[in-house]
Amino acid sequence: MNIRNIPNYSIGYTSNAVKPGYGSSPQECQTCKNRKYQDGSDENVSFKSASHISPASSGARVRAHEAEHVSNAYTKAAQNHGEVISASVSIRTAVCPECGRTYTAGGETTTVIKYSNESNPYQQNKKSLDAAIYPGKNIDLIA
Repeated sequence: MNIRNIPNYSIGYTSNAVKPGYGSSPQECQTCKNRKYQDGSDENVSFKSASHISPASSGARVRAHEAEHVSNAYTKAAQNHGEVISASVSIRTAVCPECGRTYTAGGETTTVIKYSNESNPYQQNKKSLDAAIYPGKNIDLIA
């Protein structure tokens, strides 16, 4: 079955018709034209000043922006002898109240970085305990 022969299912389909319950069509929606995105973190990433993204490209642009945060976490960990334990990204979507179009409303990145502190007495104690436990764990009994 060829998807181009099915009406209303082709990629990028838009209609000039006003949807029931909404005030305008997707092409003339003022809410979507005036929507701006801005980053609220203290990192050096895109969208530090508010800027417009079209609803069609909002998903890719927000995902790329959140990927910048993940990349910064790995860079920060590498520079300070740390290790990225986890990095997760959540993307939020919403529906425009005027035209009914679904768009990407924003995203949030959460990262956990572990830094080893060799001068910490607790860390030194942990290393000495590990040294007592791990020798002999991998013994070749056949030899």
